Amino acid sequence: MQPKCIYKIRTVSTMAPKRKYPVGIQSFESIRQDGYIYVDKTPLIYKMITEGKPYFLSRPRRFGKSLLCDTLAKVFEGRRELFDEMTLKNGTVQPQLFIAETDWEWERYPVLRFDFSAGDLTTIQQLDTLIDFTLSRYEEQYGITPAERSDFNVRMINLIHAAERQVGRKVVVLVDEYDNFILHSLDDADKQTQARQRFQNLFGPLKSEDEHLQFVFITGISKFSQMGIFSRLNQLKNISMVQAYQAICGITEEELTSVLHPDIEMMAQQNGQDYDGMLDVLKQNYDGYHFGEGDTDIYNPFSLFNALDSGRVASYWFESGTTRALIDMLAKMPRLDITDVDDTPCMAEDFDRPFDSYEYPLPVLYQSGYLTIKEYRRSRDQYVLGFPNQEVRKGFAYCLYSYVTDSLSGSRSRSVFQNAYLDFCDDGDLGAFISALQTFFAGVPYMLNDKNEHHFHAMLYTLFVSFGADVVAEDLTSQGRADLTLKLPRGIYIIELKYGKSADEALRQIDERGYARKYAMDGRPVVKVGLAFSKEERNITEWQAATEQSDNTNNKQ
Repeated sequence: MQPKCIYKIRTVSTMAPKRKYPVGIQSFESIRQDGYIYVDKTPLIYKMITEGKPYFLSRPRRFGKSLLCDTLAKVFEGRRELFDEMTLKNGTVQPQLFIAETDWEWERYPVLRFDFSAGDLTTIQQLDTLIDFTLSRYEEQYGITPAERSDFNVRMINLIHAAERQVGRKVVVLVDEYDNFILHSLDDADKQTQARQRFQNLFGPLKSEDEHLQFVFITGISKFSQMGIFSRLNQLKNISMVQAYQAICGITEEELTSVLHPDIEMMAQQNGQDYDGMLDVLKQNYDGYHFGEGDTDIYNPFSLFNALDSGRVASYWFESGTTRALIDMLAKMPRLDITDVDDTPCMAEDFDRPFDSYEYPLPVLYQSGYLTIKEYRRSRDQYVLGFPNQEVRKGFAYCLYSYVTDSLSGSRSRSVFQNAYLDFCDDGDLGAFISALQTFFAGVPYMLNDKNEHHFHAMLYTLFVSFGADVVAEDLTSQGRADLTLKLPRGIYIIELKYGKSADEALRQIDERGYARKYAMDGRPVVKVGLAFSKEERNITEWQAATEQSDNTNNKQ
């Protein structure tokens, strides 16, 4: 016992002080001066500002677009002291960033920033007020009197000229989350039209005034071509899917294992794991994003920093406002299930469909961050989309579940079914769990309960995924595909569904096609489960289970 105590004391004494993580902080100055970790994105910023002028970047929410805009602002404002090495009052040393070592001249340019990321913009009047406030603030700064103000178009032109004249340098324009208002009003055609008119009027001069502009950068979730706003601003270079800029937002594996290496070690100690085990958990939950044809894996920065800060793996990105938005989105789309959206091909031209067209939902789900690019098939110019990681897969399944159960009477709670699943994980009582499944299917409304085997397969898979289960749909073997394979510490459950047929037929198919042989060397017991769904009752009416080793069969009617 004594050596164990000594080891614990040494572990605590050698643990480095916990660092500060920029959770929800979008101010570059605050991050640097208040001692927060900053993963250096200035190599890509330097590339961008020295190789081009007008850019557009699309990324999902909470991926660092606002921080990127603020960092660009500080670069063009000539704030070199923020990028040099600095020692803070508490002794923390902020390292010198890449751009401070380059030939960037650090001159001060006039910077005009338009931030539409506020989530409480719901009316055209509020949008007009925000635009007017932003323009008025800069007009006052650059000596334009209220009497000279007219519509947004003319005001923008006058402002660009006044700023250039006063500072003696061309103007920088940064627009953050340009599409936020539009995405929150997709169900109001009149509001959509008015908003587009405002933005066309406000940003139309960015093309005609090109000779007066040093740099233009616009961010959003949807491609600008989809919103019909920037048709006159067709000179923007869209870097959203350009391989060289894939890592401009988010955290790469290399950045994680170098810059954040001590933080992973600390989290590993907090969770009783080794470094490699903790890294694997973070990878499964937050990695997997690809923004283009390359193979650079991107971690979700919001979830990653929240996990490092709290020392706990959880669904931070998905729980930060996405659930209701996704359910609303699903309500506008054609009926789909989770097997329709994972590992599904998508043509390149589909990414240019209007964002408010939900007839083909995959590009919408990609740009919203629910799907990512898993593979690019160059010969076909085709992308394969799928869930990036466990956090999103589980959250999406939960939303599909909620979308169905929202139509129920409200008396049934997801926690009831999840508790039944957890009890099954603990005690192995398959019969009790199947009874809970029967209760669930009995409550699904007739119009949402399709009469086919695929529907029940997809619904059952969705439930398992929403519970966080390790489950495989269409588990490929040498003789075919098992409908579902559920992997638990206590055993592996191979599940075959039959619609309008018997459970015995389902079990016989597992045996005849040798689905269980795939897991013969796993070491865990393999349980074969046959489920029979009735056409008339649209529910499980019979099931059979047999353990592969003993082949003892248990029948339930």
